[in-house]
Amino acid sequence: MALRTRHKLLALLPTLAMATLAAACGTVQDNPGGGGGGAPGNTQASAIPTVTKDDALAAMVPADVKSDGKILVGQDQSYPPNEFVENGQVVGMDVDLGKAIGQKLGLEVTFENSAFDGIIPGLSAGRYEAAMSSFTINAERLQQVDMISYFSAGTSGAVLKGNPDKLTLDTLCGKNVAVQKGTVQVEDLEARTAKCTGAGQPAIQVQQFQNQTDANLALTSKRVAAMLADSPVIDYAIKVTNNQLEQVGQVYDTAPYGLVLPKGKGDYAKAIQGAIQALIDDGTYKRILEKWGVQQGAVTKAEVNPAPAG
Repeated sequence: MALRTRHKLLALLPTLAMATLAAACGTVQDNPGGGGGGAPGNTQASAIPTVTKDDALAAMVPADVKSDGKILVGQDQSYPPNEFVENGQVVGMDVDLGKAIGQKLGLEVTFENSAFDGIIPGLSAGRYEAAMSSFTINAERLQQVDMISYFSAGTSGAVLKGNPDKLTLDTLCGKNVAVQKGTVQVEDLEARTAKCTGAGQPAIQVQQFQNQTDANLALTSKRVAAMLADSPVIDYAIKVTNNQLEQVGQVYDTAPYGLVLPKGKGDYAKAIQGAIQALIDDGTYKRILEKWGVQQGAVTKAEVNPAPAG
Protein backbone atom coordinates (compact mmCIF):
# COMPACT_ATOMS: atom_id res chain seq x y z
CA MET A 1 0.00 0.00 0.00
CA ALA A 2 2.75 3.35 -0.73
CA LEU A 3 0.72 2.60 2.51
CA ARG A 4 -2.15 0.35 3.36
CA THR A 5 -4.02 -0.82 6.42
CA ARG A 6 -3.54 -4.12 5.37
CA HIS A 7 -3.06 -4.45 3.47
CA LYS A 8 -0.69 -18.68 2.74
CA LEU A 9 -1.56 -20.77 5.25
CA LEU A 10 -1.63 -24.61 4.64
CA ALA A 11 -3.73 -27.41 6.10
CA LEU A 12 -3.69 -27.39 9.88
CA LEU A 13 -1.15 -29.76 11.40
CA PRO A 14 -0.81 -30.88 14.99
CA THR A 15 2.36 -29.09 16.06
CA LEU A 16 3.27 -25.43 16.09
CA ALA A 17 6.29 -26.09 13.92
CA MET A 18 4.20 -27.79 11.27
CA ALA A 19 1.52 -25.13 11.47
CA THR A 20 4.27 -22.59 10.90
CA LEU A 21 5.44 -24.40 7.78
CA ALA A 22 1.82 -24.46 6.65
CA ALA A 23 1.60 -20.71 6.94
CA ALA A 24 3.83 -20.26 3.92
CA CYS A 25 2.30 -22.78 1.58
CA GLY A 26 -1.03 -21.54 0.36
CA THR A 27 -3.68 -24.18 1.07
CA VAL A 28 -6.05 -24.14 4.00
CA GLN A 29 -8.00 -26.95 5.54
CA ASP A 30 -11.65 -26.23 6.27
CA ASN A 31 -12.35 -25.56 9.92
CA PRO A 32 -15.47 -27.01 11.51
CA GLY A 33 -18.25 -24.80 10.25
CA GLY A 34 -15.81 -23.16 7.85
CA GLY A 35 -16.57 -21.93 4.37
CA GLY A 36 -15.76 -23.64 1.11
CA GLY A 37 -12.37 -23.17 -0.49
CA GLY A 38 -10.66 -23.06 2.88
CA ALA A 39 -12.59 -20.00 4.01
CA PRO A 40 -13.50 -19.91 7.70
CA GLY A 41 -16.90 -18.47 6.90
CA ASN A 42 -20.33 -19.83 6.10
CA THR A 43 -20.33 -22.99 3.97
CA GLN A 44 -23.81 -22.21 2.65
CA ALA A 45 -22.51 -18.90 1.30
CA SER A 46 -19.59 -20.41 -0.61
CA ALA A 47 -21.45 -20.77 -3.92
CA ILE A 48 -21.70 -17.26 -5.34
CA PRO A 49 -24.32 -16.96 -8.10
CA THR A 50 -23.41 -15.55 -11.50
CA VAL A 51 -24.09 -11.83 -11.68
CA THR A 52 -26.23 -10.31 -14.43
CA LYS A 53 -24.61 -7.72 -16.68
CA ASP A 54 -25.82 -4.13 -16.38
CA ASP A 55 -25.68 -2.64 -19.88
CA ALA A 56 -25.78 0.96 -18.68
CA LEU A 57 -22.82 0.46 -16.37
CA ALA A 58 -20.95 -1.53 -19.01
CA ALA A 59 -21.33 1.37 -21.44
CA MET A 60 -19.46 3.64 -19.00
CA VAL A 61 -16.25 1.59 -19.09
CA PRO A 62 -13.63 3.31 -21.30
CA ALA A 63 -13.12 1.74 -24.72
CA ASP A 64 -9.41 1.11 -24.17
CA VAL A 65 -10.19 -0.89 -21.02
CA LYS A 66 -12.96 -3.07 -22.43
CA SER A 67 -11.56 -3.56 -25.96
CA ASP A 68 -10.07 -6.96 -25.06
CA GLY A 69 -13.03 -8.01 -22.89
CA LYS A 70 -10.93 -8.02 -19.72
CA ILE A 71 -9.87 -5.88 -16.78
CA LEU A 72 -6.33 -6.70 -15.63
CA VAL A 73 -6.05 -6.18 -11.86
CA GLY A 74 -2.79 -5.81 -9.94
CA GLN A 75 -2.74 -7.66 -6.63
CA ASP A 76 -0.41 -8.89 -3.89
CA GLN A 77 -1.59 -12.47 -3.42
CA SER A 78 -0.11 -13.06 0.02
CA TYR A 79 -2.87 -11.60 2.19
CA PRO A 80 -5.40 -14.24 3.27
CA PRO A 81 -8.38 -14.15 3.42
CA ASN A 82 -8.53 -11.16 1.09
CA GLU A 83 -6.25 -12.40 -1.70
CA PHE A 84 -4.03 -15.48 -1.62
CA VAL A 85 -3.09 -18.63 -3.51
CA GLU A 86 -4.72 -21.97 -2.71
CA ASN A 87 -4.12 -25.14 -4.73
CA GLY A 88 -2.48 -23.05 -7.42
CA GLN A 89 -5.44 -20.68 -7.80
CA VAL A 90 -5.85 -17.13 -6.57
CA VAL A 91 -8.80 -16.93 -4.19
CA GLY A 92 -10.18 -14.64 -1.52
CA MET A 93 -12.72 -11.97 -0.75
CA ASP A 94 -11.21 -9.42 -3.15
CA VAL A 95 -10.98 -12.05 -5.89
CA ASP A 96 -14.63 -13.10 -5.63
CA LEU A 97 -15.77 -9.50 -5.43
CA GLY A 98 -13.57 -8.47 -8.35
CA LYS A 99 -14.96 -11.23 -10.53
CA ALA A 100 -18.53 -10.23 -9.62
CA ILE A 101 -17.78 -6.61 -10.53
CA GLY A 102 -16.51 -7.83 -13.89
CA GLN A 103 -19.67 -9.84 -14.49
CA LYS A 104 -21.78 -6.78 -13.73
CA LEU A 105 -19.79 -4.90 -16.39
CA GLY A 106 -19.79 -7.78 -18.88
CA LEU A 107 -16.01 -8.21 -18.60
CA GLU A 108 -13.63 -10.89 -17.36
CA VAL A 109 -11.47 -9.80 -14.45
CA THR A 110 -7.98 -11.31 -14.33
CA PHE A 111 -5.45 -10.89 -11.54
CA GLU A 112 -1.68 -10.48 -11.77
CA ASN A 113 0.47 -11.05 -8.69
CA SER A 114 2.84 -8.26 -7.69
CA ALA A 115 4.83 -6.99 -4.74
CA PHE A 116 2.41 -4.79 -2.87
CA ASP A 117 4.49 -1.63 -3.08
CA GLY A 118 4.77 -2.04 -6.86
CA ILE A 119 1.05 -2.17 -7.61
CA ILE A 120 0.12 1.52 -7.69
CA PRO A 121 3.27 2.44 -9.66
CA GLY A 122 2.34 -0.36 -12.08
CA LEU A 123 -1.18 1.02 -12.41
CA SER A 124 0.14 4.52 -13.04
CA ALA A 125 2.49 3.15 -15.70
CA GLY A 126 -0.38 1.41 -17.52
CA ARG A 127 0.59 -2.14 -16.58
CA TYR A 128 -2.73 -2.70 -14.80
CA GLU A 129 -6.23 -1.41 -15.47
CA ALA A 130 -7.24 -1.59 -11.81
CA ALA A 131 -5.83 -2.67 -8.46
CA MET A 132 -7.68 -4.56 -5.75
CA SER A 133 -5.44 -5.63 -2.91
CA SER A 134 -6.76 -4.42 0.46
CA PHE A 135 -5.65 -0.83 -0.15
CA THR A 136 -6.70 1.54 2.58
CA ILE A 137 -8.00 4.84 1.25
CA ASN A 138 -5.75 7.69 2.37
CA ALA A 139 -4.83 11.18 1.25
CA GLU A 140 -1.44 10.15 -0.12
CA ARG A 141 -2.92 7.60 -2.47
CA LEU A 142 -5.72 9.89 -3.58
CA GLN A 143 -3.13 12.29 -4.96
CA GLN A 144 -2.12 9.58 -7.43
CA VAL A 145 -5.24 7.50 -8.12
CA ASP A 146 -9.02 7.27 -7.72
CA MET A 147 -10.37 4.79 -5.16
CA ILE A 148 -13.85 3.30 -4.79
CA SER A 149 -14.69 2.28 -1.23
CA TYR A 150 -16.02 -1.26 -0.74
CA PHE A 151 -15.00 -2.60 2.71
CA SER A 152 -13.95 -1.41 6.16
CA ALA A 153 -10.99 -2.75 8.16
CA GLY A 154 -8.79 -1.64 11.03
CA THR A 155 -5.41 -2.56 12.46
CA SER A 156 -5.11 -5.51 14.83
CA GLY A 157 -2.28 -7.20 16.69
CA ALA A 158 -1.48 -10.87 17.28
CA VAL A 159 0.75 -12.79 19.66
CA LEU A 160 1.25 -16.46 20.43
CA LYS A 161 -1.61 -18.19 22.24
CA GLY A 162 -1.54 -17.37 25.94
CA ASN A 163 0.47 -14.18 25.27
CA PRO A 164 3.66 -15.54 26.88
CA ASP A 165 5.31 -12.10 27.02
CA LYS A 166 2.13 -10.53 28.48
CA LEU A 167 2.21 -7.84 25.82
CA THR A 168 -0.25 -5.09 25.06
CA LEU A 169 -0.17 -2.78 22.07
CA ASP A 170 1.35 -0.17 24.40
CA THR A 171 4.16 -2.39 25.74
CA LEU A 172 6.01 -3.29 22.54
CA CYS A 173 9.16 -1.28 23.34
CA GLY A 174 12.27 -3.38 22.78
CA LYS A 175 10.28 -6.25 21.23
CA ASN A 176 10.61 -7.75 17.75
CA VAL A 177 7.37 -7.07 15.86
CA ALA A 178 6.54 -8.36 12.37
CA VAL A 179 4.73 -6.32 9.73
CA GLN A 180 4.32 -6.37 5.96
CA LYS A 181 6.44 -3.86 4.07
CA GLY A 182 4.59 -0.85 2.68
CA THR A 183 1.56 -1.05 4.97
CA VAL A 184 0.10 1.56 7.27
CA GLN A 185 1.14 -0.69 10.12
CA VAL A 186 4.77 0.26 9.35
CA GLU A 187 3.96 3.91 10.06
CA ASP A 188 2.02 2.84 13.14
CA LEU A 189 5.07 1.04 14.53
CA GLU A 190 7.34 3.97 13.66
CA ALA A 191 5.10 6.23 15.73
CA ARG A 192 5.05 3.74 18.59
CA THR A 193 8.85 3.46 18.44
CA ALA A 194 9.18 7.24 18.69
CA LYS A 195 7.09 7.15 21.86
CA CYS A 196 9.31 4.40 23.27
CA THR A 197 12.56 6.24 22.65
CA GLY A 198 11.06 9.55 23.75
CA ALA A 199 10.25 7.94 27.08
CA GLY A 200 13.78 6.56 27.41
CA GLN A 201 12.77 2.99 26.54
CA PRO A 202 14.30 0.78 23.83
CA ALA A 203 12.98 1.07 20.29
CA ILE A 204 10.61 -1.50 18.84
CA GLN A 205 12.56 -3.80 16.54
CA VAL A 206 10.34 -3.66 13.46
CA GLN A 207 10.80 -6.65 11.18
CA GLN A 208 9.41 -5.84 7.71
CA PHE A 209 8.51 -8.64 5.28
CA GLN A 210 7.64 -8.47 1.60
CA ASN A 211 4.73 -10.90 2.09
CA GLN A 212 2.22 -11.02 4.92
CA THR A 213 2.60 -14.79 5.03
CA ASP A 214 6.26 -14.33 5.95
CA ALA A 215 5.21 -12.09 8.83
CA ASN A 216 2.80 -14.83 9.96
CA LEU A 217 5.63 -17.36 9.80
CA ALA A 218 7.94 -15.14 11.84
CA LEU A 219 5.38 -15.09 14.66
CA THR A 220 4.44 -18.76 14.66
CA SER A 221 8.14 -19.71 14.62
CA LYS A 222 8.77 -17.40 17.59
CA ARG A 223 11.22 -15.15 15.74
CA VAL A 224 9.10 -12.17 16.74
CA ALA A 225 6.92 -11.49 19.75
CA ALA A 226 3.97 -9.96 17.91
CA MET A 227 2.71 -8.81 14.53
CA LEU A 228 0.40 -6.09 13.26
CA ALA A 229 -1.86 -6.39 10.20
CA ASP A 230 -5.36 -5.60 9.02
CA SER A 231 -8.09 -6.92 11.28
CA PRO A 232 -9.52 -9.56 8.86
CA VAL A 233 -6.00 -10.88 8.24
CA ILE A 234 -5.31 -11.31 11.95
CA ASP A 235 -8.70 -13.00 12.44
CA TYR A 236 -7.98 -15.40 9.60
CA ALA A 237 -4.46 -16.21 10.81
CA ILE A 238 -5.86 -17.12 14.23
CA LYS A 239 -8.47 -19.43 12.70
CA VAL A 240 -6.22 -21.27 10.25
CA THR A 241 -3.51 -21.92 12.86
CA ASN A 242 -6.11 -23.61 15.05
CA ASN A 243 -6.01 -20.77 17.58
CA GLN A 244 -2.26 -21.07 18.15
CA LEU A 245 -2.28 -17.28 17.93
CA GLU A 246 -4.51 -14.77 19.67
CA GLN A 247 -5.47 -11.17 19.16
CA VAL A 248 -3.89 -8.62 21.44
CA GLY A 249 -5.81 -5.45 22.22
CA GLN A 250 -8.73 -4.10 20.20
CA VAL A 251 -9.10 -3.25 16.52
CA TYR A 252 -8.27 0.42 15.93
CA ASP A 253 -7.85 3.00 13.14
CA THR A 254 -10.72 1.54 11.13
CA ALA A 255 -10.80 2.86 7.55
CA PRO A 256 -12.26 1.88 4.16
CA TYR A 257 -10.55 -0.24 1.54
CA GLY A 258 -10.63 1.14 -1.97
CA LEU A 259 -10.54 -0.46 -5.41
CA VAL A 260 -7.84 1.56 -7.19
CA LEU A 261 -8.19 3.12 -10.65
CA PRO A 262 -6.02 5.49 -12.67
CA LYS A 263 -7.05 9.12 -12.74
CA GLY A 264 -8.44 10.74 -15.86
CA LYS A 265 -10.40 7.72 -17.15
CA GLY A 266 -13.77 9.35 -17.74
CA ASP A 267 -16.67 7.42 -16.24
CA TYR A 268 -14.58 4.37 -15.33
CA ALA A 269 -14.76 5.10 -11.59
CA LYS A 270 -18.53 5.66 -11.81
CA ALA A 271 -18.94 2.32 -13.60
CA ILE A 272 -17.00 0.47 -10.88
CA GLN A 273 -18.84 2.30 -8.11
CA GLY A 274 -22.18 1.46 -9.72
CA ALA A 275 -21.21 -2.20 -10.05
CA ILE A 276 -20.18 -2.48 -6.42
CA GLN A 277 -23.33 -0.71 -5.25
CA ALA A 278 -25.47 -3.07 -7.34
CA LEU A 279 -23.75 -6.07 -5.72
CA ILE A 280 -24.39 -4.58 -2.28
CA ASP A 281 -28.03 -3.96 -3.11
CA ASP A 282 -28.76 -7.42 -4.56
CA GLY A 283 -27.08 -9.37 -1.74
CA THR A 284 -24.16 -10.79 -3.76
CA TYR A 285 -21.70 -8.67 -1.78
CA LYS A 286 -23.01 -10.00 1.54
CA ARG A 287 -22.69 -13.61 0.36
CA ILE A 288 -19.09 -13.06 -0.72
CA LEU A 289 -18.12 -11.54 2.62
CA GLU A 290 -19.89 -14.34 4.53
CA LYS A 291 -18.06 -16.93 2.45
CA TRP A 292 -14.75 -15.58 3.75
CA GLY A 293 -15.92 -14.81 7.28
CA VAL A 294 -15.31 -11.07 6.93
CA GLN A 295 -18.89 -9.77 7.00
CA GLN A 296 -18.05 -7.54 9.97
CA GLY A 297 -16.31 -5.25 7.47
CA ALA A 298 -19.36 -4.79 5.26
CA VAL A 299 -20.35 -1.32 4.07
CA THR A 300 -23.73 -0.21 2.76
CA LYS A 301 -22.51 2.34 0.24
CA ALA A 302 -19.70 2.36 -2.32
CA GLU A 303 -18.26 5.81 -2.99
CA VAL A 304 -15.78 7.33 -5.43
CA ASN A 305 -12.81 9.01 -3.76
CA PRO A 306 -12.05 11.77 -4.39
CA ALA A 307 -15.69 12.67 -4.96
CA PRO A 308 -16.43 13.86 -8.51
CA ALA A 309 -16.50 17.65 -8.88
CA GLY A 310 -19.92 19.20 -8.90
